[in-house]
Amino acid sequence: MEELAELGHLLVFAFLFFFSNFMVGSVITDVTMGALCPGRDACSLAIYLTGVQQAVTGLGALVLTPVVGNLSDRYGRKALLALPATASIVPLGILAYSRTRGYFYAYYVTKMLTATVCEGSMMCLSLAYVADRVPEGRRAVAFGVFTGVCSAGFVASTIAARFLPVSTTCQVSAVAAVVTAVYMKAFLQETDGGASSCKGDEEASQPLCLPSSSSEELSPRLPPLRKAPSLSEIAALLTSSSTFSRAAVVTFFHGLGETGLLNALLYFLKAKFHYSKNQYANLLLIIGIIGSFSQLTVMPALVPKLGEQKLLIIALIASCGHAFLYSIAWSFWVPYLAASFVILSISVTPCIRSIISKKVGPFEQPGVFLKPHLSTSKVSALPVLDLQCW
Repeated sequence: MEELAELGHLLVFAFLFFFSNFMVGSVITDVTMGALCPGRDACSLAIYLTGVQQAVTGLGALVLTPVVGNLSDRYGRKALLALPATASIVPLGILAYSRTRGYFYAYYVTKMLTATVCEGSMMCLSLAYVADRVPEGRRAVAFGVFTGVCSAGFVASTIAARFLPVSTTCQVSAVAAVVTAVYMKAFLQETDGGASSCKGDEEASQPLCLPSSSSEELSPRLPPLRKAPSLSEIAALLTSSSTFSRAAVVTFFHGLGETGLLNALLYFLKAKFHYSKNQYANLLLIIGIIGSFSQLTVMPALVPKLGEQKLLIIALIASCGHAFLYSIAWSFWVPYLAASFVILSISVTPCIRSIISKKVGPFEQPGVFLKPHLSTSKVSALPVLDLQCW
């Protein structure tokens, strides 16, 4: 696909970003337990702190990611992608230096703060970059391929962590984060949906593409773009489009369940089955490999035959299935079986992205996505729909 060839540097950047940031995923449970509750297999404090971190990160991203999205319309996707690429280096650097109790709390605080602008912004700006380059009819496949490459980075980082000691894993992760920022700055090209699409303040406040009269569902009329979206405007969007409202409800409850499961799962496995770094890595490898395979092959094959809505229903059912299996796990191998359900459940987010993205013109994605009538940004809606990924 020609459009995907144009995304080469973005795909490499996404691979490196996920490789660097998720390398510590299989060791962070042991690091947390060692810092907060040394010598123990159960630690309620670790679970509480993880929950607080997820809550603060999610709420912060909900507020800040739309701001970053709007700024990307004015200054360009690449310029704003430098923010998450650079900020993610700080917590990883702290973890690489030391993992004692004091340094762990420093990592915890910086990770919580930087994640509000890093995790949601990186994914959403990248998806806006894809939407800038890929025609509407091919976006479902493009989103799937992009997610597959992200999963491949996740797999590669987990394999590396599986065979490296904890201290080396944290150090390699920090170095990889620096390489990611340098690569993005040196090779990623700006899109015409970013800086080049806004010639000035007056132009930036006007819609770039008016919907045709033949459209099945016209996008709402957006008010002039301001420098930052207000919470009332974000809330108003949820009622301005029935498609977006339904997608937001599905995403909220799916994300609520998945995030709650993820917060406690690793600590549950450690307490009940005495999982360690290697067992976590094996579990994450199953998820990553099957997820990559699904996004790169299964989803592109199923979308043309089933459509995004039917595939979304199947993916949600699979998501419920794997959560149920985790909850009744009676042996150490059951979580591995539950993880295999990701071959279908991972399609939830790409399907929702594609459904929303198709409802507006190629340069008005954010208008319907995040607030009623923001005229130019493709990014504004994606953070709301993508929080559960992080």
